Amino acid sequence: MIGALNKNQIDYFLRSEVVGRVGCSDGHETYIVPITYVYDGSCIYAHTREGKKIALMRSRPEGICFEVDRVHNMANWQSVIIRGKYEELSGREAEDALQLLVNRVHPFTSSETSVPRHALEKRTTPISKEVKLVVFRIRIDEATGRFEKQ
Repeated sequence: MIGALNKNQIDYFLRSEVVGRVGCSDGHETYIVPITYVYDGSCIYAHTREGKKIALMRSRPEGICFEVDRVHNMANWQSVIIRGKYEELSGREAEDALQLLVNRVHPFTSSETSVPRHALEKRTTPISKEVKLVVFRIRIDEATGRFEKQ
């Protein structure tokens, strides 16, 4: 059976996963890359370093797509696709978002890059002065989900 996920199922699914794929484009080039994330009920929060995806998201902040899936096998899967707006965070907002992310991802930490070390330590200088870290959210405009279950 193939079907659509309702709003509550989408919400539960997004809260239960930690890796999704962000898709962005400058109108000429499309770029899709996996990221760790946390979902708070209205936005996707993530962090990264300056690079291609940030440049593309800055160039077209309204054109962001985010996808999360769980595939058990070809007949049993779920997928959620989000369309939304990229918003770069700074100051206290960035600190709070980064803490949400650290709290969510920390139990799954298996590598140095999955949780930023600088987020776990008490800081005396702002994040932006320590590393070229970008903390952002995707404000959700639309979320749809599908599933197949046998």
